[in-house]
Amino acid sequence: MAYHGRKALLMDFQTLPNDTDHVVALFRENGFWGAMSKTNHAILRWRDPVYKNPRELALSYFHEYMLWNGKKSMVAYSVPFDLSRYAPETWITAEDDLDALAETLDSSRHFPIVPKKNRRLLRPGSMLELKAMSIVEWKEPRGYHTGA
Repeated sequence: MAYHGRKALLMDFQTLPNDTDHVVALFRENGFWGAMSKTNHAILRWRDPVYKNPRELALSYFHEYMLWNGKKSMVAYSVPFDLSRYAPETWITAEDDLDALAETLDSSRHFPIVPKKNRRLLRPGSMLELKAMSIVEWKEPRGYHTGA
């Protein structure tokens, strides 16, 4: 986004410990929020700019976050995280890993997705939803398993 003259904004999704957190790049068009991400799973990629605020957008990802047993796994989302606070060489052209930046994003302000009183009311994912989760663009190399 920064390459195209837009604000470089990220949103972090925190999950249960046995799932994988995810980050999306945010953008705004005519006052509405959208997002894009790099993932192998079709359901977590793109969101059109139709959301009034970052919370609405984060909620649009909630139902797709589940473990293979159907348990919903997204627990929190971050405020928009502005990468322009950092020098480009620390994240755009960095030759080293970006662990320090990832840790800063992970420790930024997050909001819970599900109200505490409603956690026990969540419906597990159906067999059809679980099947949809298995649709990927690239197959894992033989012998490789992420543990997800």
